[in-house]
Amino acid sequence: MRFLLDAEQRAFARSLDGLLTAADTPSVVRGWSRGEHGRGRALWARLAGAGVFALAVPEAYEGLGPRPVDLTVALVELGRHAVPGPVVETVAAAALLAALDDTGPAKRLLPALASGASTATLTTGPYALDADTADLRLTVPRTDRPAQLRLAPAPHGPLAPSLDPARRLFPTPPGGELLATGPQVAGAMAAALAWARLATAAQALGIGLALLGRTVAYVGQRTQFGVPVGSFQAVKHRLADAKIALEFARPLLFGAAVTMDPADIAAAKVGACEAAYATARTALQLHGAIGYTAEYDLSLWLTRARALRSAWGTPQECRSLVLDAGTARR
Repeated sequence: MRFLLDAEQRAFARSLDGLLTAADTPSVVRGWSRGEHGRGRALWARLAGAGVFALAVPEAYEGLGPRPVDLTVALVELGRHAVPGPVVETVAAAALLAALDDTGPAKRLLPALASGASTATLTTGPYALDADTADLRLTVPRTDRPAQLRLAPAPHGPLAPSLDPARRLFPTPPGGELLATGPQVAGAMAAALAWARLATAAQALGIGLALLGRTVAYVGQRTQFGVPVGSFQAVKHRLADAKIALEFARPLLFGAAVTMDPADIAAAKVGACEAAYATARTALQLHGAIGYTAEYDLSLWLTRARALRSAWGTPQECRSLVLDAGTARR
């Protein structure tokens, strides 16, 4: 099967690219890293106005979805522009709430996520991403038996170390309002995990494409021995390897968005995140010393590629899931 985006999806991607280019996202990311969320929230509102977050919310709760393929188109562009904030976590929270047997929390919380009036973070561990700015802080602690979904209080601890300064991690306070409990929460969390991995893979692909584009432009301008370094065969080979890895990840990603099979999504996450990480290493090497400086915009994509590689499932975990699924099918 040959999978191609239709004209409407391509136009959607172009419109988001134009919106994000005009927003000067590197400066937005730097402000977010310092805890200055004003411009980031304003950008979030414009993305919500374009329908991005409504694509993850069912129509029954004032959304447009769930439409995983269209959402994937959008998140590739958000990754390409390194948009900060709990984007993946908001998508995962919407999937979790929609999958609950009890519609009470969904009716209460999902319309605001669809409209962009609220942002959400979701965690199963001791730290929550951007919990200081998220309006909804959902937790499903791994240790709880039976599984419990809680609305956590605002964080009060210090920031935890993070590979990406724009991915601000806060300790999750105990307690909070109990929204649901029992086997339904575990099942809903499994659905949320699949959506989170798909969203992470889409962002990673966009990050890899941005790194490749920036590096190709840089080696075309930088000269050595009187010629652009991009004309050197070794440089061409490194860039070609990065391009091939990203292009192989693309059909895995969109194929997973079509099937929404957890094993397909795990394979897409491995493919996209590993391709983005390899492209980041190539970009750093070909930029030389300037690539190591935090003041140079390339660093915003480099650190994000590294952080997303292990977010919502390490490469080893995702490969194991794919292997187990293949064994079961035999």
